[in-house]
Amino acid sequence: MKLTELLRLFRFGIVGVIAAATHYLTVIALVELAGITPLIANVGGFAVAFWLSYFGHRLWTFGDVDTQNAASFPRFLAISLLGFSLNELVLYLLLRYTQIPYYIALAIAAVVVAFSTYVLSRLWAFRAPRLTQT
Repeated sequence: MKLTELLRLFRFGIVGVIAAATHYLTVIALVELAGITPLIANVGGFAVAFWLSYFGHRLWTFGDVDTQNAASFPRFLAISLLGFSLNELVLYLLLRYTQIPYYIALAIAAVVVAFSTYVLSRLWAFRAPRLTQT
C-alpha cells in the first residue's frame, strides 16, 4: 500500500472517530436528556454527524483528490444513507433480540458500518473524475 493511501486511511479514521463520537454522544444526549427512544435518537445522531463527516472527508481525508462537489456530495450522501440504514438495522436487531444496553448496541452498529463506508467513499464518492482521451 502506498504511503499516500496509508495517510488517507489514517485521516479517514480520525474524521470517522470524531464523527462517530459526535453521533454516539448526540444519541446518548437525546435518549438521556430528552427521553427519545434510541432508534429515533439515532436519526438525530446521524443528522449531526453527517455534516461533520462530509466536510472532514471532503476537505481533509480526500482533499488531495481533485473532485467536484456536485459529484461527490450526492455520492457521499448515498453512501451515508446506506451506512445509516445498515446501522439502524443492526441497532434494531440488537435491541430487539438481545439484552444488550442501547449504548453498547449503538457502538457495535457503528463498527459494523465503518469499513464499508471507507471503501465506498474512496472508490466512488471522492474518486477523481476520469480524464477522457481526445
